[in-house]
This record gives sequence, C-alpha cells and structure tokens, in this order.
Amino acid sequence: MAEKTSITIKIDGRSIETEPGKTIIQVADEHGIFIPRYCYHPGLSIAGNCRICMVKVEKIPKLLTACSTPVRDGMVIWTQASEVIEARRHVLEFLLLNHPVDCPVCDQAGECWLQDYYYLFGRYRKRYFEARVLKQKTKIIGPHVILDQERCILCSRCIRFCNEIARKPQLGFFERGSRTVLDVFPGEELDNPYSGCVVDVCPVGALLDRDFRFRARAWFLERTPSICPGCSTGCNIYIDANETKPYLDHGRRVFRLKPRYNPHVNAYWMCDEGRYNYRWLDDKRVPEPLMQKDGRFQSVSWDEAFRMITEKLGSTTADRQAIVLSPQLTLEDLYAGYKFFVEKLGLKRVSWDMPSRSQTRDDFLIRPEKFPNAEGVSLIFGHHRVQTRDIFEYCLEGKVDFLWIVGQKPERAYRPELWKNVTEHVSFVILQVTNEIPGMERADFILPACPYAEKDGTYINAQMRLQRIHRAVHPYKASLPDWKIFQECAKHLDREGFEWVSVQDVFEECATRFEPLNGIHWVDIGLQGISLKEREQKHEELRSIEAG
Repeated sequence: MAEKTSITIKIDGRSIETEPGKTIIQVADEHGIFIPRYCYHPGLSIAGNCRICMVKVEKIPKLLTACSTPVRDGMVIWTQASEVIEARRHVLEFLLLNHPVDCPVCDQAGECWLQDYYYLFGRYRKRYFEARVLKQKTKIIGPHVILDQERCILCSRCIRFCNEIARKPQLGFFERGSRTVLDVFPGEELDNPYSGCVVDVCPVGALLDRDFRFRARAWFLERTPSICPGCSTGCNIYIDANETKPYLDHGRRVFRLKPRYNPHVNAYWMCDEGRYNYRWLDDKRVPEPLMQKDGRFQSVSWDEAFRMITEKLGSTTADRQAIVLSPQLTLEDLYAGYKFFVEKLGLKRVSWDMPSRSQTRDDFLIRPEKFPNAEGVSLIFGHHRVQTRDIFEYCLEGKVDFLWIVGQKPERAYRPELWKNVTEHVSFVILQVTNEIPGMERADFILPACPYAEKDGTYINAQMRLQRIHRAVHPYKASLPDWKIFQECAKHLDREGFEWVSVQDVFEECATRFEPLNGIHWVDIGLQGISLKEREQKHEELRSIEAG
C-alpha cells in the first residue's frame, strides 16, 4: 500500500494539510502558529531539552514537546490550552531560579526570549527565596564572543552549532545539576570562522558579541535587508543602523551586521570575516569632491568637479584613456560605467580585476573571491577587458593620459612603488572611492562614492543568483552612488541615453540589454533573489519542447 503524501491535522481547531514526517513545531511555523522555543532551531539538530515548546495532543495523557514530536494523520493539537500555558509558566520559573536580574545592563534586552516569554505567559508570583547559584560572568572565550555563565539556560544551541555547522567542537557543558555551566574545552578558545553565529543562536544574554557590547540598545536600531559584500557567496544579511543623536555624535551609524535567512545561499549563517567587515562604512570617509592644487587637496562642488573632469575627457582621445572598475560595484553602477565609458566614449582599456588580499576559503560559505559582483562584471563587460596590470604597464610606457580608478585601493592592491610610478607617468588621475586610502594624495581628483549600505542596487553571486541590496543609511555628506556620477559626467558631455531618475530605471534598462536578465523587473527580485541559472535551464527546457 502506497504511503500517504499528505495528511490532515488540527492545530487550535484549524484544519491543516501537511506532509508526514514533519514535527509539530515545523508545521506550526509554516502556518504562522506561535509555539515558544529555546533549544529548537530550524538549522540545527533537535535536542528537546528546554521543554517550553510543550503542547497538548488529544488522546495522549501527557504534554509533548512540539520540536521532537512528528505529526500523524488526524492528530488534534492544542497550543493554548490552560495546562499548556501552566506548563510553560513552570518551565520559565525553573529557568529563572538562578538567573541574574541583569536586564538593565544586558545587551540582549529587547531581543531576549526570557523577557518576551515572561511577558506573554509568565508573570508568576515568586516562590524561591534562597541564595542564587553564582557562576562566572563576562568571561572572554574567543576573539569575538564573551560568555556570562549565570545567564545561560543550557539550551545547547551553541554547542550544536559548533559541532554541526562550524564543524569545530569547542563548547560543552561541565559540572552537574545546578552547577552545570557552558564553557570552552580546556586549552581551547572559540575561534572558528563562524564564531559570531553562536551569539545569533543564543536566545538569552549568555553569549554576547564583544564588538557590539554596550554600544547600542536593540530597540534603537533600524534593520535593513542587504547582501554581504565580503566575498562572492553573497550572504543575505541585515544592517542594523541608527542615524539619530546621540549615536551620530559618536561617529557611528552602522552598528552590526546579522545573517538573514536564505535557503538558497547562506541559510541562517554568515562568517566572521563578513560580519565584522563594516566599520569602514563610517571610518575616514571622503566627505566631498577633492581637487589637487598646489600640493594639497581642496574642496570643490560636484558641478565644478564634473566640469573639469569632462573637459579633461574631451581633450584626450579614447585610445589614451583607461578605466579600472571594481567587482564591488553594483550591477547598476557597472552598467552605467559600461554605457558611458565603452559605448559613449569608446574606451578599449577597461579593467575590472581586483587582487584579493585574503585567500581564506572553505567548503561552506567563505570563497576566495573577496568581492560580491564578479559575475555581474562578466555579464556587463564580457570581452571588453584588459588586465589592470596591463593598464598600469600602458601608463608606465606613456600610453595613457587619463586614468580613472573606481572602487579600488591601488596602492594596497598593487604595491606603493608601482602606484607611485603609474601616477608619475599619467597627467590626470581620478580616484572614485568611499574612504581615504593610502596613495590617494597622488591623484588629481578624489570623488566620494556611496558604499553598499548607502544605496540600492543588485549583485550577482558566484551561483548566478541576482540579489538586491537596500539603502540602510543616507549617503555620507556629498557622496553619490557610482551610477549617478557616471550619469552626471555623461550629461556634462551632452551624451544622450542617461535620463534615469532612480536606480530602478538603470536596472530596468540593463535587463532589456542582457539576455540573462531579460524579463526580470526590479520588483520581481524580492528578498531572496532570482537564480539566473535556473531561469536559463527553464528557458532551455521550453525551447526544446517547442522544437520538438
């Protein structure tokens, strides 16, 4: 007899059709039915040790844990029965027996499930008046994580993460009974490449991020979905920021990056390399266009900068001009650059390669290409490419008069002495960057460009998934998106075809020009992106069916 492919259950009187083999908590989550949990995490194995997810199942005398109980056909489940609420209250009371009253000084406040659940169904009258068991507080257990053993509720999420995802067992439970503590193994420290994820999975304030600790309250941060630009994986993230006083007075707007769930890319995780690569968004920013004069930089308006740059462009021939772009740029930035430099100005010396300073990689999320949009560059520019080192060679041979470098750090990437020699052989050099960088004093113009957190756009990751970034904070002072800078230069040169009002207009035009993007609209991309590879496979299948 064939097994059933679907079964019907009831949760709180609601009839639900689902697949056999799923657990109660999985079905409830899929249908928006709230069941509290501490130890359960959809990306980890089931432990069933916190007991707060218990539910009532008809015809079964005891309450069952929703995280470990598979559904069966005809099962009737109650998540809000009086005995269920009472059991949750008892679990909370037990977990809070020795928990310190740290809420006013705990960084987890506002994101703590102990607080949330106590408010929802706790509020019991205290019955325990003995001295609390004291454990070690604020113990540094790794370069990024600090541990407060008194706050730990022993859910084992962090242990399972290290064992199953990071594949580097470094955490465990020690001692017994009320003296049980979470700690690192003797002689170890929590230093795996994904150690920051244990802070994400901790449902209370036991494991905290040393970088974020005491810097901001969670309820003061605005959360924006985006993409990590650290490598070509394109992990989905949230940018937590605050642009209001007093935070702005401290020179910080972006406070942390958190992983955002995407089953096609990074699931629930992100690496430490990407997580902590955000301070540059607010450090040593170029505030406005700068022009080299009499051995030092002076501020100029954008109109003045565009006028002088376009005059230089118009006074040199295309064969003596070169542009170096970066795979850090968005698809829209690259398309605007392609249209301006290649199609309108006719440049042949166009490069977009960028040496990676770090070759760290693994078989999970970390890739050696330390930029998010290499596939986007290949799509837009195709064969229109010269190696950056070749462009520098042309400069040293005196074949280039006008050099424009966008989104790169040439001295850091190509050695200071090479960059110095290049600038000595080129009469006009533009650096279009976000931050002050080594060697910038050798350029004639510095143009401030918006980083990914200050603009909207799209990237194409290594798996050919088109994904969107969203603006989390306003552009810093006079900074402009790269596509806007190219657009304004084109307008000053009276080039037609740059009548874009927004980045959405740039994308829509780009999508009509390049086959993998044909038929995709800005609003179609969504929060989890579109696989261009899968679209192409579907198109191939349709073409083969039509052919015969």
